[in-house]
Formats: sequence, C-alpha cells, structure tokens
Amino acid sequence: MNVNQVLENTLSPDAATRHNAEQQLSQAAHVDFPGYLTTLAHELANEQAQPHIRTAAGIALKNAFSAREYPRLREVQERWLQQIEPNIKKSVKELALRTLASNDGRAGQSAAQFIASIAAIEIPRDQWPELMPSLVQHVSEGAAHLKQASLTTIGFICETEDTDLRDSLAQHSNAILTAVVQGARKEEPSSDVRFAAISALGDSLEFVRSNFDNEGERNYIMQIVCEATQSDDNRVQEGAFGCLNRIMGLYYDKMQFYMEKALFGLTIMGMKNDEEDVAKLAIEFWCTVCEEEIAIEDDNAQAQAEASTELRPYYNFARVATPEVVPVLLYLLTKQDEDAADDDYNVARAAYQCLQLYSQAVGSQLIPSVLGFVEQNLRHDDWRHRDAAVSAFGAIMEGPDEKMLGPLVKQALPVLIGMMEDKVVQVRDSTAYALGRICDSVPDAIDPNTHLPPLISSLFTGLSSSPKMASSCCWALMNLADRFAGELGCQENPLTKHFQDSVSHLLQVTERNDADGQLRTAAYEVLNSFVTNAANDTLPMVAKLSDVIIQRLENTIQMRNQIVSVDDRITLEEIQTSLTSVVLAIIQRLEREIRPQADRIMHVLLQVLHTVGPKSSVPEAVFSAVGALANSLDADFVAYMDAFVPFLYNALGNQEDPELCAVAIGLVSDITRSMGDIAQPYCDTFMNYLLGNLRSPTLSNRFKPAILQCFGDIAQAIGGHFETYLSVVAQVQQQAAGVTANPEGSYDMLDYVISLREGIMDAWGGIVLAMRSSGKQQLIHPYVESIFQLLSIIAQDQNKSESLMRACMGVIGDLAEAFPNGEYANFYRADWIMHMIKETRANREFQVRTIDTARWAREQVKRQIGAI
Repeated sequence: MNVNQVLENTLSPDAATRHNAEQQLSQAAHVDFPGYLTTLAHELANEQAQPHIRTAAGIALKNAFSAREYPRLREVQERWLQQIEPNIKKSVKELALRTLASNDGRAGQSAAQFIASIAAIEIPRDQWPELMPSLVQHVSEGAAHLKQASLTTIGFICETEDTDLRDSLAQHSNAILTAVVQGARKEEPSSDVRFAAISALGDSLEFVRSNFDNEGERNYIMQIVCEATQSDDNRVQEGAFGCLNRIMGLYYDKMQFYMEKALFGLTIMGMKNDEEDVAKLAIEFWCTVCEEEIAIEDDNAQAQAEASTELRPYYNFARVATPEVVPVLLYLLTKQDEDAADDDYNVARAAYQCLQLYSQAVGSQLIPSVLGFVEQNLRHDDWRHRDAAVSAFGAIMEGPDEKMLGPLVKQALPVLIGMMEDKVVQVRDSTAYALGRICDSVPDAIDPNTHLPPLISSLFTGLSSSPKMASSCCWALMNLADRFAGELGCQENPLTKHFQDSVSHLLQVTERNDADGQLRTAAYEVLNSFVTNAANDTLPMVAKLSDVIIQRLENTIQMRNQIVSVDDRITLEEIQTSLTSVVLAIIQRLEREIRPQADRIMHVLLQVLHTVGPKSSVPEAVFSAVGALANSLDADFVAYMDAFVPFLYNALGNQEDPELCAVAIGLVSDITRSMGDIAQPYCDTFMNYLLGNLRSPTLSNRFKPAILQCFGDIAQAIGGHFETYLSVVAQVQQQAAGVTANPEGSYDMLDYVISLREGIMDAWGGIVLAMRSSGKQQLIHPYVESIFQLLSIIAQDQNKSESLMRACMGVIGDLAEAFPNGEYANFYRADWIMHMIKETRANREFQVRTIDTARWAREQVKRQIGAI
C-alpha cells in the first residue's frame, strides 16, 4: 500500500475515491494494527512530508481511537491496551509529542487530537505519567508554536466526554493550571499562545475545583481571566468571557467578591464591545447569572418545602445589576440586522434571550425600565427601534406577577394588533412573536369577545402576507389554540365561532402557489393544533376536514412519478409528512367516530408506504397515524394487519434507521394493546425482532426501556399465551436489573438507569396481570425474589422519577393481588415496602393517579400481611 497516495485520497472531493481510501486504511488497521499506527505516526512526524498528507495521517490516527457508540469506543481502546507492545506505544507517543514542535501548525493540531485520544485511554489507568509534565515544560520553555500546540493538546484532553478520563483529570489539576495560566498571562507576547491557553482554561475549569477552593489560587486565576477580557486580540477576549461564563456556572458560590470588584463593570463594558462575538459572550455571562439564580431559587424553595436547612448561597447578582444591565440590553435590541436569517444569532437576539431570562430571574423589578423603553420607541421612525420595543414587551411575559402584567397586556393588545400592519416585515414578525408570548404566558388577559377576533384575524393576515412571518404567526396561533381549548371534551370553547374560518384559511395557505416548505409545514402544524383543541360542537367540521386531507394525501401518490430532482423529493415528503400528521390529529380527536373513514385512511397510508423511497422520514408519521387508528378501532384493526404487518416487521428489523425502529417498537405496543389476544398470531415474530434489537450492538441503550415496556404490553394483550416467552423475558429482565449508575456519573447514565428500571417494572406489571388473569400466576414464582430485590434497590436509590414510582406501586399491588393468600407476606413485611409506598403517597408533586396507585398498593400490602 502506498501510504502517501492512500492518505491523499482520503481528502479527495470524489466520494468513491475517498471511500475506497478509507476502506484501505481500515483493512490495514485490521491486518496489522501496530504497524498501521507506527507508519502513520512516522508520516505525521515527517517534516519533509506535504502538510495535507501529515494532516490526513493525524486524522487517521485519531479515527483509529474514535467511535460514536460507547461499546465500540471501549473496543478500540482495548485494542491499544492489548495488541500494542510497550516499545511501539512508546515510539508512537514520542513521535506524536515531537510533532507538537513542528512549524506546520496543522500537523501540530492533528498530533494534539491524537495525543488526546491516547490520553483518554492511559490517564485513567495511571499510565503515561510523563505526558502532563512534558506539556507543562513545553509551555514554559518552548517556542511559540510548541506552546500553542501543547496548550491545544491540554484543551482537547479536558474537553473530553469520556467519564473515566473526566474522573481522572482532577488529580492533574495542578499541572493543567500551571500550563494554562503560564500561557494566558498578559505578559505572554504571542496572541496565538494566549488564545490557546485561555481556551484550554475554559475546557479545564470543571477539573480544577480543588484549586478554585483555594482563595489565593482562585484570585490569581480570576486575575488572569479578567486581564484577558481587556486583550487587544478579539479571540482572547472571546475566550476570556467564555471562561467567565463557565466560572459563573460552576462556582457561583465563590463569585460575590469578584462581582463587586470587577465582573459587573467588565461584562457591562464587554456587552458594548464593537466586536459582535465579544459582545455576545459578555451578554451570555448575564444569561448564565440569571439561569443560575433561577435554579438556586427553585432548589432553595424545594429544600424549604422539605424542611431542609441546606440552602444554596444566593447573592441576587441579577437584581443588584438590573439598573445597569437592563438598559444596555434594551439598547442592544435596536441593533437588529435587516438581512439576518432566521437562525442567525446576532447581538440583538442575544440581548433578547438575556432579557427573557432576566425577566424570569428578577420578575416585576424590570417592568418600569422596559415600559419606559417601549413607550419611547413604539412609534419611532427607525423600524429597528419599533422592533426593539415590541420585542422587549414580549420578552417580559414570563417572570413578573401576572396580576401586574394582566392590565398592561390588556392595554397593549390593541396597539400590538395594530402593529401587525407595520410597513416593515421585521416589525410585524416580532409583533407576531410577542403576541405568541402573550398567548402562551398571559392568556387570561385576552378577552375572548374583545381581543380574540381581531387577534386571530391579524395573525392569519400576517401568515398570508410573508413567508418570513410564518413561524411566528403559526406559533402564536398554536399557543392561542392551546390556551382557549377549554376543558377536555367540552361542548364549545372560545375558538368554536372561529373554527371554520380558521380551517378554511389554513387550507388556502397550504395550497398557495408561492407557499414555500416552511410556510406550508407551519400552516399544517397550526391546523393540527386547531383540530386537537376542537370542541365537541366542531367535530362535524373535523370529520368534513378529514375528507379534504385524505384526498390531498391520495393526490400525493401520483406526484411521486413527477419527481425529477432531490428538491422535488424533499418537498413531496414534507407534504406527505404534514398531511399524515393532520390525519393523526383527526383520528385522535374523532376517536371511534373515525371508523367510517378507516378503510380509506389505511388504503392511502399503505400506498404511501409502498411508494416512499428509502431513508425517508414519512414512514415514521405513517406509523404514528396507524397507531392512533389501531387505538380507535380496537380489535377491528385486525382487518388491516395482514396488509400492514410486513412494513412493521421491516421497520423493527431496520437497525440502520433507529428512529423508524423506535417508532415501530411503540407501534407494536399500540397494536397489541388495541387488538388484545387477536394479536397472538403475530407475536412470535414481534418477540423475535424485539429480543434481537435488545441484544443488538448497533442500537443504542435508549431502545431498551421501550422494548421492555413493549413486553409488558404484549403480555397484557395475549394473557396466558405469554407463557411461551416468559423464561427468556425474565432472564433479560434480571440482566437489565443489574445495570447501575455511579451517583457521581453523567446525568445521561442516571436517566438511562431510571428509564430502564421503569421499563422492567412496566414489563413485570404486564406479565403479572397476564399470568393472574389466566390462572398461571405460579409461573411467576421463580422470579418473585428478584423482583423484590430490584424494588429494594429502587427504594434506596435517591434517583427516582414519578413514572418509575408509579410502575413500582403497580407491581407491588399486582403481585399482592396475584397471590392473595399471603404466599409472599415475608417480602411485604419489609420496612422499606411501606416506606416506599408512603414516600410516593406523600409526594405533593406527583399526579393524582400516581398517589391513587400508591394508596391501592398500600391496601393490597395490608391484605397480604393480614393487617385487614
């Protein structure tokens, strides 16, 4: 293999050439991994090689230790540990460290990434002890380019998401800080070095807590960062303000002194910086302050409700700074860019986001400042000032007392509705968004008779007038529909008299020749919202709408033959997805009344599945609609199973499309719940696919809880027939019950374990009910002890969700009912059982059905132990 040629081909613009080169590298790594690493490391370190070849070698080295899925990552890391001789490891690492000194900055960058990949393997195992001292020495004594590359390496190491490495970095905090502080000092002559240092400091802040606890070290770190905000290099300023954001998020409790002495002034000055990226980061500092103080207030309120004396320090930074910060934010709102795209994040949008958070943090305190600004600018000749005025008013709709906001909103609504006719589309768009905020947060201020008719009319006029306003108008209309829906199942609501006109308007908008995809999709989402929130007296209109929507969906089948480009295909799939989503909303709203349309709906949905191309998102929408139809038809859905189930089987087995596979798993639950024991003929295949997916290394862990829940639904559907699958499912359940999370670990892992346990309990709940209903409860006997073991673990774990506790209560009660003669009384006499039930029953934040389930479980336990 000609290494240079293969590496060059990995950078080829031709996809086939690039893919072939990547395959050659992969094969070479598979055949001789030590030789592969050695060859690439030499090429990376080769000063005579062309720069792009060295870069490609570095990328290939990094990729040799990279993987998206955690199990695969552990596998490639294990290859380094088990297959590489110590002398080769030493040589490869030395070559990488030597490359950091290269005058070729790209080679140094590639070496930094590769070193970080090896560090993720070796540092947690207390290997490569010379790495950090070497990097510190480079920063202290090396040339500028070596300093920069070494600091970049430290940054790459510290930005890791690898749990083991993150846990290990704290013991290297002194070395890390020595290097980054050395490079970040104002005395450092190279701006590139200083920027690399301040970036690495931002990445390392989480791991230097012990240093931050030391007042002397903390003072010095803060001095370095504050001085960096005054650098002449904008990159260094940006990095410094980014550091301040992270410091405030991580070490709020230690910031009082620094806020008083420096940070108030530095950040307010930074917000006014002419360099937009610097100003945005200074604004984001106050976003962080507000987010922290909102969270602290919530945490302290919960602690007080639980009679805890452990309250977090709360310094009121945002309230104290309101007179200085809010006027600057209001001024920055006027810096709108006329040509900004919807997703551009500029200074004005950063200021708007910060003002929203400020409103939530300080509440009514900022109303006078904002109202004064609104009054001065609402009629301004410059559209940017009018835009800023309506934006500012909308931004404060969440936070202040509704009793104070209500009269202000009532007074402002006629003016805002009038501003929907402003001659500048940006102002109209911001007005529509402000109206959406009002509908979302202060709906009681909208009088159904006085305000609602002109409000709806102005929003529909805005929707028709410009695609730029589509998103804001539609969001406002959806909020309006949600807030005026009335009680579930009510005969009429304030939207009733507007329903027909609204639907007609939306149908017209979606059929406009000049309607782009964004406008059409948004209009269909509003239609969904109106259908979902329709009162009973408008259900005949919903039924009539179903004819129109089904006809439109039928028309799309022939449109597939007219596709001539990728854009055509994307447009068609957007239309089919939107129409199918409306069909879903109609089915859910009409419930059993959809039966007359069922044949036609299933026919067109099957046609869509037959004609849709690969890697399309349309089947996900179709499956959701099919699930809703199955729920409405119950056992009668069996008429469509033979025609539909091949698509369901294919989706269950399609591990290359995980989103569709996830929807298919949920659909199996919907169909089996609806059809009951009629679903039994299909369950062998369902179970084979589900068990295969559970064992698959391709699918991520997030699928496992849903699959376990699906087992419970299948069991409830087919009752005693689930005996066929009981032993293998019980084995899977017991294995899953052994998965635990480190309390200090990642939130993702904690959430996963909670979801997994919920899936296990839901499955056991369905299985116990199935066996009891068929008189086969003795088949559960071998597994009862393991069920109580898991319940005990859950009871002692601080990390629990409401849905998990509800599922646990269900299993406790179901097992007691299944064995009413006290067969397992010893288990039920354990103190933790009643404590767990009491804890659930007494939680005021839980829903009524959760508390009722806990009360029912308590009664079953009392019967089980003979107390009643």
